[in-house]
Amino acid sequence: MTEKTALITGCSSGIGQALAEEFLRQGFRVYATARNPDSLSHFSCSQLVPLAMDVNNEEDIRRAIQTIEENDGHLNCLINNAGYAAMGPAAELNTESLHQQFATNVYAPLALTRAALPLLRACASAQQPAQVVNIGSVSGVLTTPFSGAYCATKSALHSLSDALRMELAPFHIQVITVQPGAIQSKFGDNSLHNLTSVLKADSLYAPLKSQMEARATASQDNPTPAATFARELMTRLQNKPAAVIRIGNGSRILPLIARWLPMTLRDRILSKKFALNRL
Repeated sequence: MTEKTALITGCSSGIGQALAEEFLRQGFRVYATARNPDSLSHFSCSQLVPLAMDVNNEEDIRRAIQTIEENDGHLNCLINNAGYAAMGPAAELNTESLHQQFATNVYAPLALTRAALPLLRACASAQQPAQVVNIGSVSGVLTTPFSGAYCATKSALHSLSDALRMELAPFHIQVITVQPGAIQSKFGDNSLHNLTSVLKADSLYAPLKSQMEARATASQDNPTPAATFARELMTRLQNKPAAVIRIGNGSRILPLIARWLPMTLRDRILSKKFALNRL
């Protein structure tokens, strides 16, 4: 168990790709997952093991854990990074979009943590704890219009992380919640595409299409480079990490707004920003 290992989901681009590269630089064997393994072809390091995984597929999870078990027999760090954003008015989201949102952002991280638990316990000790790192979002702290489902899933993930942190501590497994702000990635493009697929021409909010599109791409407003995010996160993970880590543009100010602004004032500001007061 001298070689450290990490399993990172959603590594085809953005945060996942940057984290995989950073963990490789730190000498880890990295099990990097993506739904399409061809998207991992840019990795050339022999210490990277590409895995095809849809995080909502239990068989994919089983195969990934079996591969790690056969190759190493332990897992030092699990990073639940894969995510999905269904943007749009909450009252008009169809059940399928809402289910996929929760399945990917809430159910899947818990399922993977459950499956990886024996491998995490195999190397965890008081001197060198294993780690589960759940990539949440400041969107789970401050809810905004036209992103209610996404905000709800990240808030749910934060709560599950709180429970896991206390429940897994006796087994020397640290659970860290990361709440990024704006980080450079393809997340905005994907969110915009998802919005286009769910927004109907007869929507009550059709006049605010541009505001919805702005919310879908908000994560790319003056974003922190993904490589910068990965380096800072790695530094914190290696030095007695806090239970909650916030990195990136907006990762501090938005939680402060959620905590200190009265709800009525907050609602008024956000309603004006997204032009709801014009309807």
